[in-house]
Amino acid sequence: MANVSLHKIGKLYGKTRVLSDINLTIDEGDFVVLVGPSGCGKSTLLRMMAGLEPITEGELQMEGERVNHWTPSERKIAMVFQSYALYPHMSVYKNMAFGLKANKLGKDAIATRIQHAARILKIDALLERLPKELSGGQRQRVAIGRAIVREPRLFLFDEPLSNLDAALRVQTRLEISKLHQQLRATIVYVTHDQVEAMTLGNKIVVLNDGAIAQTGSPLELYQQPATEFVATFIGSPTMNLLPGQIKAIDADGCTIVLSCGGEVTVNVLTEQAAVGDRVKVGIRSEHLAEDDSHDQRLYGKVSLVEHLGEVNFIYLTLADGQELVLRGDGNRAVAIGEELVVSARAADCYLFDQHGQAFLRRYPGNMLIEPKLAALSASQA
Repeated sequence: MANVSLHKIGKLYGKTRVLSDINLTIDEGDFVVLVGPSGCGKSTLLRMMAGLEPITEGELQMEGERVNHWTPSERKIAMVFQSYALYPHMSVYKNMAFGLKANKLGKDAIATRIQHAARILKIDALLERLPKELSGGQRQRVAIGRAIVREPRLFLFDEPLSNLDAALRVQTRLEISKLHQQLRATIVYVTHDQVEAMTLGNKIVVLNDGAIAQTGSPLELYQQPATEFVATFIGSPTMNLLPGQIKAIDADGCTIVLSCGGEVTVNVLTEQAAVGDRVKVGIRSEHLAEDDSHDQRLYGKVSLVEHLGEVNFIYLTLADGQELVLRGDGNRAVAIGEELVVSARAADCYLFDQHGQAFLRRYPGNMLIEPKLAALSASQA
């Protein structure tokens, strides 16, 4: 398996820049997910790593060797695409064997590799079928199996679940996660689905407008986002953002006067804050309670309720006309037009400055981050 290093990678199509200053280290055995909105450059970056797109700027290294001009076969990568790209006239076995025969691997070695991959993916009973006789999930497993038998040093997945229905996406996502654990493979995976990103990757790279917005573990991005963009992209429904102005600063955080009325306290590091600054308070829907049990209270009128069974997504219209969404109890009846008070803990709130940069939270609830936060607090004391 490969260690991969990207140093100041850039991509231009003529005068149009689509990627700039991409710096990323992928360690052996990592499952790295490239995630971001459509057009952010994630698939282009993956294709550059594969050798399918030329690198305009910077250096790509694999195991310490510069590979900018190496072909895909020289890089020893295997790629799984959004489309299954199976040969319709060939059986599953022949589809998986095709690349190995082209590389002049022996018949017995081919059979051994295919049987091993088929057992891992539970498609050993499908080897004699044609692609048209398979379901979408089975076809995608064959495409993954075709990558496995090549025994690459790097797997590249380009939105492999996009063509599957909701149930199959969940099932195949679990299979890919188990596959990573079994093979201890180095995987780079592109998706626009933040649920896939959070559940699959041990390292997530959030891209925006052709640049890296933040890199970190799933919990790090959720608990301690670096920017307003990352905070609103990670999490569903998207984070609520409430504009306001800093009224007071103390040792534990800031007190904010909200545009919608009322005040809230946010537990953040305040070295960069000043009284009078315009800011936005972020509150995730799952951190809002349907009562006044916490100190940070907001008042609104129910404008819409989405019933999902175990939960309700309740949309409130606040005094300034802004909308707020909370994740409520699915067993509780909520009527449109009903006036509600909701609340949140100060420790669960986020804070962003007028440029969209996040203040570090004091109590992010993530033990992987708290030592870093403690060290930073000590250095600034």
